[in-house]
Amino acid sequence: MDLKGKRIGFGLTGSHCTYDETFPVLQELVDSGAEVVPIVSHTVQTTNTKFGDAEDHINRIKEITNQPLITSIPEAEPLGPKEPLDCMVIAPMTGASLSKFANALTDSPVLMAAKATLRNRKPVVLAISTNDALGLNAANLAKLLPAKHVYFVPYGQDHPYKKPTSLVAHMSLLKDTVEKALAGEQLQPMLKEYDL
Repeated sequence: MDLKGKRIGFGLTGSHCTYDETFPVLQELVDSGAEVVPIVSHTVQTTNTKFGDAEDHINRIKEITNQPLITSIPEAEPLGPKEPLDCMVIAPMTGASLSKFANALTDSPVLMAAKATLRNRKPVVLAISTNDALGLNAANLAKLLPAKHVYFVPYGQDHPYKKPTSLVAHMSLLKDTVEKALAGEQLQPMLKEYDL
């Protein structure tokens, strides 16, 4: 499916170790001709880590998308009826955001944008990156797998021996997942091994 002219929300949450893989796929969506609307959680806006400073991440997102960032719940709310998206992506999606989304908690601009998109019966694509997807968060993952209009970027265990409950999306498959989701299909296979 051609993404040219599609309006795609791109929400980033605080899995800072995944940003190096996330920014290239954000660029890929922009290069495909989509209008990419960047939405960032409070953690992305304010947290400096060994993987980089918040200000640098914010500047990189602005540079790639050439769009103003949505940084608050009131700014994200119009993505429902007033300024709808064709698709909403959350990449990376932390375990905390996965848990909240599965239980209808809307306490960040990213989750508000996802809720607004579901309200419009449009696809929400999740690229999970969490150390507890096969632990306490497994119940939340299981809750979302059969949910209508929710699609997953194929994921796998990034290190099954050192981090046996961790799952991380294959970010390189994000664009393909979005294209399938817009056609109402889940990209398969959804479980994809990492080369260890």
